[in-house]
Amino acid sequence: MTRLLVILGLALVAAGLLWPWLGRLPIGRLPGDILIRREGFTFYAPITTGILLSILISVILWTVRR
Repeated sequence: MTRLLVILGLALVAAGLLWPWLGRLPIGRLPGDILIRREGFTFYAPITTGILLSILISVILWTVRR
């Protein structure tokens, strides 16, 4: 548990340091993500992004546990 928390903390620090470059990636603007803008209303459903992130996290956790 301690090792997992240290790894998660380091990953968060790395993501924070790399944020200016990570913001340029098309994550969140993929085909399949739904964005509806109306006057006074915005609806955003990142369906494709959520699926890809879920697969990525599952693969990472699967490799760490092996």
